Amino acid sequence: MAIENNQLVSMNYELKIDGEVVDSNIGKDVLEFSFGEGKIIPGLESRIQDMNEGETREISVPSQEAYGDYNPQAKQLVPKEQFGDLELQVGMPLQGQGEDGNPIQVVVTNILDNEVEVDFNHPLAGKDLNFTITIQKIA
Repeated sequence: MAIENNQLVSMNYELKIDGEVVDSNIGKDVLEFSFGEGKIIPGLESRIQDMNEGETREISVPSQEAYGDYNPQAKQLVPKEQFGDLELQVGMPLQGQGEDGNPIQVVVTNILDNEVEVDFNHPLAGKDLNFTITIQKIA
């Protein structure tokens, strides 16, 4: 039986970018989500819709259907004092709060004398994602 909206789907996945494994839950707890509620990236959700329990598939999701294209204008300079005595490093991920009050993740891209440049792009923005998906259960 193929997946339908509002069903609870349990799956294992391995995510590769440019041939390198960057995330996986193989050998760990399955990922469970209610299908059709936007709980996983749109391009992946649309590509698993016709899968059945026990099925494994290789799925490619272009960046536009995952975390979007990389936006070079999504960087911002923030006064260094806003980080307190935190020892900042280039490449360091930080949790922040967006204008809507929801948590966001930014990455430190440059440290200047009085300011810190942070990148608001998702770390996987601009990346095509290649998954190996196994549907464990559909309920």
